[in-house]
Amino acid sequence: MKKSVLFGALTVASLAAGAAAAGTLDDVKARGKLNCGVVTGLAGFGAPDANGEWKGFDVAICRAVAAAVLGDASAVEFVPTTGKTRFTALASGEIDLLARNTTWTFSRDVDLKFDFIGVNYYDGQGFLVPKELGVSSAKELDGATVCIQTGTTTELNLADFFRVNNISYEPVPIETNAEGQQQYLAGACDAYTTDASGLAATRAAFEDPSAHVILPEIISKEPLGPLVRHGDNNWGDVVRWTLNALITAEELGVTSTNVSEIASNTENPEIRRLLGTEGTLGEMLGLDNEWAKRAILAGGNYGEVFAQNIGETTPIGLARGLNAQWTDGGLLYAPPFR
Repeated sequence: MKKSVLFGALTVASLAAGAAAAGTLDDVKARGKLNCGVVTGLAGFGAPDANGEWKGFDVAICRAVAAAVLGDASAVEFVPTTGKTRFTALASGEIDLLARNTTWTFSRDVDLKFDFIGVNYYDGQGFLVPKELGVSSAKELDGATVCIQTGTTTELNLADFFRVNNISYEPVPIETNAEGQQQYLAGACDAYTTDASGLAATRAAFEDPSAHVILPEIISKEPLGPLVRHGDNNWGDVVRWTLNALITAEELGVTSTNVSEIASNTENPEIRRLLGTEGTLGEMLGLDNEWAKRAILAGGNYGEVFAQNIGETTPIGLARGLNAQWTDGGLLYAPPFR
């Protein structure tokens, strides 16, 4: 078992090293399209709408990068990936960027040879149960069957939680969120566990969301963010600073509706550097000076993207919490544009 895990890690790392050498920014420009890995379907985060158009909180990162690099937020090929297939797809070069609720961990960063370019959602693992189960705490789940997505950090977190609390469980392995939702609703498991944001998105899709409860325990740290391959620092910089541009735009009051007006009139030096009316930050990235302006126009600043896709007025209904700006008591903080 240890040998197979090691071989798998080495294979992914070897693929990543080879694919990164090509120069992803040049490849994307030459192709005229960004290949972006996303989830197979999770309401609010990444899913096709009735017209087949991909939308969601993570999808917005793909579109912002495409707008920054190619000048067209729609120039994206979305590649659905599962917990098991996502890393191979990135390492092999099938996708240029992975933007799907993926947790930044030591081994994924170092052993699998990926670079997480930042955190776009601070999360933690939770539990969803039917209200009729009569459970108010995860510590009451002794002997429960639990739906768990394979190839994820949630597997180890689940085992650790039950071990620490000296209780037992029976795992029900699933491949995708859609399968987990189906199995849970069919009664194949007593509880469903994944990131709390994913549970909120899953519950929102139920016919009667009020019949299901997200238990209070958060049993892990799950810093979720986009990632690229090791060894292609230029491309990593492009994706990293595109995310930072969306975060900084919210902090500075730059939105998708006022960005053009502010670009023409502001005397704020950081806003001027961000929007390309001063300095040469775009040139440093291998882009033109309006790259960040286009990224903001694609779907809005970080706050707009959050509110439109997963915020409190959406069916997902998530409060900002840890994902509020650092000036509002949250963890959201981008380095300076200078």
